[in-house]
Amino acid sequence: MKVILFGATGMVGQGALRECLLDPDVEQVLTVGRSATGQQHAKLRELVHKDLSNFSGVEEALTGYDTCFFCLGVSSAGMSEEDYRRVTYGMALAAAETLVRLNPGMTFIFISGMGADSTGRSRTMWARVKGETENALLQLPFKAAYMFRPAYIQPLHGINSRTKLYRVLFVAAAPLYPVWKRLFPKHVTTTEQLGRAMLQAAKQGAPKRVLENEDINKLVAAHA
Repeated sequence: MKVILFGATGMVGQGALRECLLDPDVEQVLTVGRSATGQQHAKLRELVHKDLSNFSGVEEALTGYDTCFFCLGVSSAGMSEEDYRRVTYGMALAAAETLVRLNPGMTFIFISGMGADSTGRSRTMWARVKGETENALLQLPFKAAYMFRPAYIQPLHGINSRTKLYRVLFVAAAPLYPVWKRLFPKHVTTTEQLGRAMLQAAKQGAPKRVLENEDINKLVAAHA
């Protein structure tokens, strides 16, 4: 399996990259982003591309892949709806529309979030935009497409967020994670579980096209 990974420098993307590099079924990983990951591995290829809304000049590099993990995302805090839509919807669709044309047999997995609203009626801006993005991606003629909606994600294996506030919060929350896992198992996961679930969906499919946090954990547990 050959994987394209968007957002490999973010927390979720770091987790996905780690699991891809460890998985014997993954032959190659191409990371696409504005900056390099700084990692070196025999499986790893990197494409540093500044304009993530236009891939016309790099299409050859994006051809011949089986799977895309789209982990690119930003917090909506302090952003206007127009700017958040440009990043969340615009970049995801630009990548997906290019990839489905170049790789029609591809499986596309989009990292959304718990609370995303596919009806478009939510009063919460980010939920509407995420839901609209999910709907648009599911309309594209990929071999398969899955929308992942994780809730709280605990970073493992030295992985952390690029956002300073989140880094502080994750460090503070780490001792409490085992308690939360027992009390709220449907609402917590880890970067490792999320990465493994994405790989499992890419390899063998998933029972739903939109997977909530509980579904993500069940997918991993079923193939442990």
